[in-house]
Amino acid sequence: MSLNPADISRIARLARLELAPVEHEQMLEKINAFFSIVEQIKGVNTDGVEPMAHPVDAMQGSGPMALRLRPDLASEPNDREANQRSAPAVERGLFLVPKVIE
Repeated sequence: MSLNPADISRIARLARLELAPVEHEQMLEKINAFFSIVEQIKGVNTDGVEPMAHPVDAMQGSGPMALRLRPDLASEPNDREANQRSAPAVERGLFLVPKVIE
């Protein structure tokens, strides 16, 4: 698939963009280069490759691509009182802020 100058003009109008003639040509080249890459990707044989919802899915489990996460441990002490000392208003451990929406 490739676009022509009329397609670029239509897209620019829909996006409410004003393109100079030089920008028009550059955009045409860039979008057509993108479509060329998409066509190359379409040509890759993916038979037997299980689809995944997220790239991180491939790193779960064991093996050379296993995702190594640090332990989920609290590293800072709970200093709520010290942190709220400078607040203008606090009630039962919560910051009080003025009402902004009625």
